[in-house]
Amino acid sequence: MDRELSDEVIVVGGGVVGLTTAVVLAESGRRVRVWARESGGRTTSAVAGALWWPYRIEPERLVGDWALDSLAVYTRSAADSERTGVRLVEGVHDGLRLDGLGPWAARVPGLAETAEGIAARLPLIDMPVHLAWLRERLERAGGSVEERVVSGLAEVPAAVVVNCTGLGARSLVPDPAVRPVRGQLVVVENPGIDTWYTSVDKAGGGTAGGAEEGVSAYFFPQPGGLLLGGTAHEDAWSLEPDPDAAAGIVARCAAVRPEIAGARVLAHRVGLRPYRDAVRLERGLLPDGRVLVHNYGHGGAGVTVAWGCAREAAGLVDLGPAA
Repeated sequence: MDRELSDEVIVVGGGVVGLTTAVVLAESGRRVRVWARESGGRTTSAVAGALWWPYRIEPERLVGDWALDSLAVYTRSAADSERTGVRLVEGVHDGLRLDGLGPWAARVPGLAETAEGIAARLPLIDMPVHLAWLRERLERAGGSVEERVVSGLAEVPAAVVVNCTGLGARSLVPDPAVRPVRGQLVVVENPGIDTWYTSVDKAGGGTAGGAEEGVSAYFFPQPGGLLLGGTAHEDAWSLEPDPDAAAGIVARCAAVRPEIAGARVLAHRVGLRPYRDAVRLERGLLPDGRVLVHNYGHGGAGVTVAWGCAREAAGLVDLGPAA
């Protein structure tokens, strides 16, 4: 390994988890580069509806703290929403009840049961803006982002490698436990809706955007339009929008808010959530003894836990060199 890079950390993966992890490391004084196969608007993170909510992500005993840590950061970031892309927006999780949530819910300010479900004021994140802000914040801290294709983690020339490759970990580690859960969205002109909405996935029993097979209804008002969803199809790899799925998404959302039916369609989006039975956040070694930290498998909740997981990953890096 090149001695020039002996104290450097390279984070592989340029989505929200990778960039957030790199920011935490760089702001703690580490020399950091991000190697990303794709960056900015071409990442899976850029497609996300991005409402903060810890759904369908394990292990449950850890997720609550990761999510609450991230919630605190997003709440502060909302004070500068134009730069960060984070706004606090009111909405309803239709069909959910407080007694069906984990202990973390008692620490979320303002959650309230209504006849419809759970009402809340939560962070809603405009991901292209947020990803650009994270990259700018990383660069201000002395870090950088490079577009690189990595065929193996051992080829990355740094004392510490942090693996935030999401679905790419399936082949890169390799880890067959990482599987795609295909989500499709329709972006329409906003007919005047300023609150978010999600419904319980009647097919699979989870909240909208979860990893169960099935369909659901949700809409998120973003600056670029109203995002409508959604689908959650396991082991589906196609990135081509399905016209029938899109029509179903619009119909389900219009059943909740009829004015959506006549809204002009602006775009169709498809993303592959990197689902795993449990997030892999652990420290190991590369074959030559260098430190490898894994931080992947967040499914559709990467935004929700990004800061909590990033801080834990940075703590694993800061344990020092391998014995």
